Amino acid sequence: MEHRTIIRNARAIVTCDPQDTVLTDSDILIEGNRIVGMGKNLDAIGCEILDASGKFVYPGMVNTHHHFFQTFVRNLMAVDYPNMLVVEWLDEIYRIFKEIDSDVIYYSSLTAMADLLKHGCTTAFDHQYCYTTKTGKSPVDRQMEAASQLGIRYHAGRGCNTLPRSEGSTIPDEMLETTKEFIDDCDRLISLYHNPKQFSMSRIVVAPCQPINSYPETFIESVAFARDRKVRLHTHLGEGENPIMMHRWGKRTLQWCQDIGFTGEDVWLAHGWELQPDEYKVMAATGTGLSHCPAPATLGGFPILDMQAMRSEGMLISLGCDGSATNDSSNLLDSLRMAYLMQAYHSKVRGGSPSPYDLLKMATVNGAKTLGCEELGSLELGKGADLFMVDAGTLELAGTLHDPKTLLARVGVTGPVWLTMVDGKVVYAEGQLKGVDERKLAAEAEVVCTRSLRDICPAFHK
Repeated sequence: MEHRTIIRNARAIVTCDPQDTVLTDSDILIEGNRIVGMGKNLDAIGCEILDASGKFVYPGMVNTHHHFFQTFVRNLMAVDYPNMLVVEWLDEIYRIFKEIDSDVIYYSSLTAMADLLKHGCTTAFDHQYCYTTKTGKSPVDRQMEAASQLGIRYHAGRGCNTLPRSEGSTIPDEMLETTKEFIDDCDRLISLYHNPKQFSMSRIVVAPCQPINSYPETFIESVAFARDRKVRLHTHLGEGENPIMMHRWGKRTLQWCQDIGFTGEDVWLAHGWELQPDEYKVMAATGTGLSHCPAPATLGGFPILDMQAMRSEGMLISLGCDGSATNDSSNLLDSLRMAYLMQAYHSKVRGGSPSPYDLLKMATVNGAKTLGCEELGSLELGKGADLFMVDAGTLELAGTLHDPKTLLARVGVTGPVWLTMVDGKVVYAEGQLKGVDERKLAAEAEVVCTRSLRDICPAFHK
């Protein structure tokens, strides 16, 4: 018989279901990794009891774009993103990235995943394109190792860069691969880690980094391979590269992607602040998703997405942290708050903005749909027991509790949550990650950061 858990007497359960139901003073009954009961005074016989008195319960959030390997270049003013163009920043930051080794991948991934879990994220996609002479082909393997330790659902985007600097990219030779190397390793990783079934804890996504830093064949072969293996596709798009694409190919990036088949319901793109209104229609018509990452847009001073227009056309928008080099945190609650404030700022100009609750559903329901995990993202019977709780009894929240749906983004609840559950298991509660010695891992991570990056890269000493 599967383990039974009951979350007892939650002050509010924000389900994010199609009816936008909020249950009060209610329970959630979980068998194994699925929700099998919701309501008041459920039978708790044979159950482990989690007392949720005074707590608000939310669906686990889904992060749809990140770069875990960048966690060890945070708080580094020598490569200050706000004061550089994207292409200039890439040129500088890759001089550090090329020094990354396998241990940096492992510990930086643990760092990012811990931050995500502590702030209510239960499923994370990471765009891993840092393959150096020092990492070899190990990055996703090391990330899977980290994810299994912490208990987070992990979707690994196997990225790559194939175009050398001499032909117009920003990529050092130490980080280049051939298209064949890339596709062969995607095949290896899918065979090892990809579980396409419902409630999967690990999946692989084919994710060449960005069109301006790879040969066209890399993207063309990615499309054919991913469709053959029935996995999803992802890349960066609409973040400043369009002038280069127009110069090289005489067309904007989205058109270039559409022409080679790199659009569709199995594809989502990161950023998109260069997208134009006619391209919203293309995104919606093809079912191509967009991961909005508010932190790098704010830091870089880029245009704020016209979410109202995008949503009016039917675009699927989810939320991502993006890499720590352009965010300095892996806190999706913080990104949720930032996204809401960005939209509110432009509400008068753009004819209204999404509500705080709309943004929450982007971070939950839309994120799950983007990754092809519609069994997640909301709290409903038969869906996955991925959730987090916020302590609503603290003094700083007094006077806000009448609307749990809007609380997170509107009030700005961005600190560590009270509890995070993934796949029916508590992985973080009351300030403690479960099953790991957090301080030991943190100390080891600092040693690795110093040995592999701080002692080698001049940027850390400017």
